[in-house]
Amino acid sequence: MDENRKEDSKAKYMRQIANQMVLLTQLGLSFIMPLLLCIFLCWYLTGKFSLGGWIYIPGFFFGLGGSFMTAYKFYLAEVQKQDKKDKKKPVSFNKHS
Repeated sequence: MDENRKEDSKAKYMRQIANQMVLLTQLGLSFIMPLLLCIFLCWYLTGKFSLGGWIYIPGFFFGLGGSFMTAYKFYLAEVQKQDKKDKKKPVSFNKHS
């Protein structure tokens, strides 16, 4: 019986670690993808329409802004999820009219 409890505890711990790794990976991707997409768009515009290299500067800043906005929304969603998880329903009894 005690062995099963240890295995359950270990499995729960490993699940928490895996969940944290997924969140960390998602946060990293949410930082890098908007920036990479804007840089790719600048590269495309430079090749297609022969724009100068100056187009990379606003593209970089737009990508950076998009990265921070996406990461901030991700952070807010996780905080809201944690608040819901931490907020426990009070013990209630049946209400009789």
